[in-house]
Amino acid sequence: GIWWSPLHVPARLLVTDRLPSPLHPRVPLRRGKSLRQVLKEHGLLERYLKQHPDNLASKYYQAGVSAEPLQNYMDNEYFGTISIGTPPQEFTVIFDTGSSNLWVPSVYCSSLACSNHNRFNPADSSTFVSTNESVSIAYGTGSMTGVLGYDTVTVAAIDVLNQIFGLAETEPGDFFYYSPFDGILGLAFPSISSSGATPVFDNMMSEGLVAKDLFSVYLSRDGSKGSFVLFGGIDPSYTTNGITWIPLSAETYWQISMDSVSIGGETVACSYGCQAIVDTGTSLLAVPNSALSNLVNALGASSNGAISCSAVNTLPDVVFQINGNAFSVPPSAYVIEGGARMGGSGSMNIPTESGELWILGDVFIREYYVIFNRANNMVGLSPLP
Repeated sequence: GIWWSPLHVPARLLVTDRLPSPLHPRVPLRRGKSLRQVLKEHGLLERYLKQHPDNLASKYYQAGVSAEPLQNYMDNEYFGTISIGTPPQEFTVIFDTGSSNLWVPSVYCSSLACSNHNRFNPADSSTFVSTNESVSIAYGTGSMTGVLGYDTVTVAAIDVLNQIFGLAETEPGDFFYYSPFDGILGLAFPSISSSGATPVFDNMMSEGLVAKDLFSVYLSRDGSKGSFVLFGGIDPSYTTNGITWIPLSAETYWQISMDSVSIGGETVACSYGCQAIVDTGTSLLAVPNSALSNLVNALGASSNGAISCSAVNTLPDVVFQINGNAFSVPPSAYVIEGGARMGGSGSMNIPTESGELWILGDVFIREYYVIFNRANNMVGLSPLP
């Protein structure tokens, strides 16, 4: 959630005669150390967690200045490269289906956090168009503030002209200094990109740069390579188990209706239906407070989520019933190795018109090839072998 001011691209910059790439461009995602791992290595994790108590829910509040808590990205391990400007300046970003805006650090930023990250220099880009509009993203203990500008954004083989983005001038605290990414590229709907800032994928569609109005995501379970975001197409080699299409319940986040959550054939949560968001920008399975105790008890974990190491191999799948179909997440996905804790589940409480809200983050997405279809506003899920 970023508050953006309404802007209009100068008429001389509009380009409508471009053709889509003949191939479906894909962005390889590399899997590296998470911010949590880096903070732990530097002895800063405990202090960070004290200053930033977990509240995965705050990413989805829409009152006042929207908050985009850094802890949502604490465990994110998947990063891709984009470039901005002419000639191109490269940035490492999280491709986030739970937000809608693009921002990167800029040379205007004197914060410590910007000093060791790539910074965009508009003076070095012949295609940059400045604005007088400001941008601010709240992070709980401080805000990323900056200005808005337009430039060519290159994602894989796609050159998106006149893309509006935020140029960060300040970044809060010293924790951004250790973040393995420079910025965020949001892939959710324009409706949560406040005041008319057009998301990157919307410009891809309107400029005719993708063969189909959809993108798909594969997150590898193992290794540092293989993950990708594919724009404009579906890779059939990842859909051999078929695709189940689920209609969206809201065109904001990639939000769907969920029928129930069960373990061992017994419903343990979401008994009367609930809402869920498929979010590549949240690493965990985020569980509403009202459901967490039932889930923990059903898995035989202690009240703090700790699980006996010897029990991990005998734990059951957590099954999400969605649109009349069952989608399983095995214990190998929802238990963190080494700590033998239920690291896959974060706790939160978000009221919605339809009751509780769950976040199906990377723990869920690693089990499925996910297709985000803007043409008919559906999410497609194909079980991975």
